[in-house]
Amino acid sequence: MCGQCGCEQGAPLTPEPTRIVLQRNLLERNEQQALHNRIHFERHGLLAVNLVSAPGSGKTALLEQLARQWPRPPIGVIVGDLATDNDAQRLKSAGARSVQIQTGDLCHLEADLVARAFDQLETRGMDLLMIENVGNLVCPTAFALGEHLRIALISVTEGEDKPLKYPTLFKSVDAVLINKIDLEEVVGFDRRAALANLRDTAPQAEVFAISARSGVGVEAVMAWLQDEQRN
Repeated sequence: MCGQCGCEQGAPLTPEPTRIVLQRNLLERNEQQALHNRIHFERHGLLAVNLVSAPGSGKTALLEQLARQWPRPPIGVIVGDLATDNDAQRLKSAGARSVQIQTGDLCHLEADLVARAFDQLETRGMDLLMIENVGNLVCPTAFALGEHLRIALISVTEGEDKPLKYPTLFKSVDAVLINKIDLEEVVGFDRRAALANLRDTAPQAEVFAISARSGVGVEAVMAWLQDEQRN
């Protein structure tokens, strides 16, 4: 946890009103910037998607597939990681226009970071902006970035109960992608149980089963994104 957004804290034994006010102000400033970002994205004709997952779920592999298969390339990607620009380089190789944000010890992206990265992105000819958040299922939930859609990506190697363990995130998403289905039998993943957990926790969410490595299921995700663009 980052030590900056309050995510590392359990319920305090005694109230700390000063810190609560500071955190509220931080969230309010972020909300204002997120609204500004959204207006900016729309002026550029972009559908903006905030992609959230735990580390190793396959976010970058999915974005590589989208970069290669999106019918109106290129797509834009803003990538958040604690360190390195490895993911941004991978995505450029796949044909995306990408900008890396290195967050240091910050465990999530914030709207002002995205705004600064967006200023570095060439948007001409683009209609899809993907924002790859820092790998974390807690901290990103509280920070809107100006996105039109929020997607949670989970993988079969993480088990079936992620929605039960992180309900705040799953209640906030528009879609859930279950990745690495090519490993489903190998790891003994119980898809029926996972879908039941998602129905209980996130009944509003569209659910897709995919393999970002092979590309299976990605076409259905793209069709959904294009429908959202038209709406």
